[in-house]
Amino acid sequence: MYLSYDSPLANKTGTGAVDDIHTPEFLNTIVASRLPNHKLHLKVGVPVMLLRNIDQGLGLCNGTRLVITRIGKFVLEGQVIFGSNIGDKVFIPRLSLTPSDTRIPFKFQRKQFPLTVSFAMTINKRQGQSLKHVGVYLPSPIFSHGQLYMALSWVTSREGLKILISDDDSEDTDVTPNVVYHEVFRNVS
Repeated sequence: MYLSYDSPLANKTGTGAVDDIHTPEFLNTIVASRLPNHKLHLKVGVPVMLLRNIDQGLGLCNGTRLVITRIGKFVLEGQVIFGSNIGDKVFIPRLSLTPSDTRIPFKFQRKQFPLTVSFAMTINKRQGQSLKHVGVYLPSPIFSHGQLYMALSWVTSREGLKILISDDDSEDTDVTPNVVYHEVFRNVS
């Protein structure tokens, strides 16, 4: 288990004074988008996803999927499991990250590995990847134009696709609406 080091940053008053109201214990409880959790449970063989761009030349970008191959105190070794750099051995350091979430009314930094355990990913996080096996779970209908197509277009063959759809009564079904906004196609020649 890797614990982050969270600390408040100087406030916006221009005095440069550090915000000492927010204790590290409180900062440890904050969960925000693109920010790794305070507690990160890792072991060799676990699939993870990068939360930040580290080195685009090495393919270490936000959303890159890796498998942890070695664990160290200050650096992790992983192997890229998808994309043009598949199979490459990479090293992930701890980084000092500041959340960009505007709902947090103060600034702090978290020193942690920029990773999250990733046994699954959302439709939007896929970023053009093609996979041999895809499972799509739809506990409610797709909510946006094109998302059903995006979810189904991941898989390279029909045999590799499994879909689980639930209706309003949480019963399994084989029907779901495909949301299409016809106004998008108006005035298109």
